[in-house]
Amino acid sequence: MPEQEPRNVIIGFAQAVGSMLDGPTTWFKEKIVEPNQKKYPWYHEKLRRVPTIDQCYSDDKVCAFEATEQFKRDKKLDSEILNILRLRFEDCVLYEAPDHMTKCRPLLDIYEKATENWFTKYGDLGGYGTAKTCYMKQKHRMIWERRHGPVGSGMKDAESNTSPADD
Repeated sequence: MPEQEPRNVIIGFAQAVGSMLDGPTTWFKEKIVEPNQKKYPWYHEKLRRVPTIDQCYSDDKVCAFEATEQFKRDKKLDSEILNILRLRFEDCVLYEAPDHMTKCRPLLDIYEKATENWFTKYGDLGGYGTAKTCYMKQKHRMIWERRHGPVGSGMKDAESNTSPADD
């Protein structure tokens, strides 16, 4: 090995001060923080599923709170999925122009179906929608469909039990 030149006194002093300041923090990070961190093989924390609002007792406020918090997380996740689908379609339109309507049609169909499903579940709830209001919306929709047929198909005739569109 070739001999190293003697270090400059100023460089040596700066490195000694740097190791005095950085040494304890590096030791704390490597010996205490990193061994105690939870390592996930995914990019977000995977929370356990809690009972939904229809599985909670009517006087169980904690269960209702957990169900509402899970509902809010699910809404955020579904909104992000919808945002990603929209961005994929927009990128496809940008890169596949001028014949983007033929090449990007499958992405548009997926996005429109996802938008329809999102609005069916979360639409008209407002910014302060809870799991209970969403559950009531679903219940009212099921009652409507039982009485009048699928939403958007027109109301059934009261006597013949057929929709006006069938005539």
